[in-house]
Amino acid sequence: MTDARNATPSPTRYLHRAEGRIAYDVQGSGPLVVLVPGMAELRSSYRFLAPALVAAGYTVASTDLRGHGDSDTTFASYGDPETAADISALIDELGRPAVIVGNSLAAGAGVIVAAEHPAQVAGLVLVGPFVRNPRQPPGMRSLFHLMMSPLWVASVWKAYLPTLYAGVKPADFAAYRAAVVAKLRQPGYGTAFSRTARQTDHRFAEARLAEVDTSVLVVMGERDPDFKDPAAEATWIGETLRGEVVMVPDAGHYPQSQQPELTASAVLDFLTRVHTSA
Repeated sequence: MTDARNATPSPTRYLHRAEGRIAYDVQGSGPLVVLVPGMAELRSSYRFLAPALVAAGYTVASTDLRGHGDSDTTFASYGDPETAADISALIDELGRPAVIVGNSLAAGAGVIVAAEHPAQVAGLVLVGPFVRNPRQPPGMRSLFHLMMSPLWVASVWKAYLPTLYAGVKPADFAAYRAAVVAKLRQPGYGTAFSRTARQTDHRFAEARLAEVDTSVLVVMGERDPDFKDPAAEATWIGETLRGEVVMVPDAGHYPQSQQPELTASAVLDFLTRVHTSA
């Protein structure tokens, strides 16, 4: 597999939206794959997967969420529908259908794009996917919102992030976590993350599941702490969307960086089948 540490960084491009810019980069040539990270993450969360896809002959566009990474923090609203609108606009700008790879929140956004704009979507890869709101004990959601206050969100996320990487951590985890926290400490980004946490509601994605008619791969870490029973959630999503399910051992919420070889193999197999059957 291509070593991400030796890859030449791609120049940042910007998708212009009504309230601000969405940052992304493009590498490679061939069928289009759009990589979208989860909440509080950077597009470099795909730093291991993107080179493997490029080496296999795909055009790879990696994007930051609005209010995250190199994107602007000037947006008024955040969440699944807003992220879906940004993904759709990016695919439109790139001028051809894409397989959307969405992690966490971005998986729900990918579902919405596939339901609303089926001609734009050649397939969906849903990684650690939230496509419905999880069942939580009373008061847990309010506690989470309190924890995500802009006043202390960077410190809280720095402490919390290792738990989401249950299982093996990438060798560069410390440097990646430092980059995430540094971004959250820049003016405006902690507030944007807090708004994303408060405004995100996955019922919008769940309401569109029945409308999805495309090839689907669900990739779930066996130790993903965001789900009481990761395997059961992955199975439910796979059955609901008539898709395939791959459980990744010794990985939490980010199998694309925790077990990059296994994840890349599953994604590449899926992409081959998608484009062979097209």
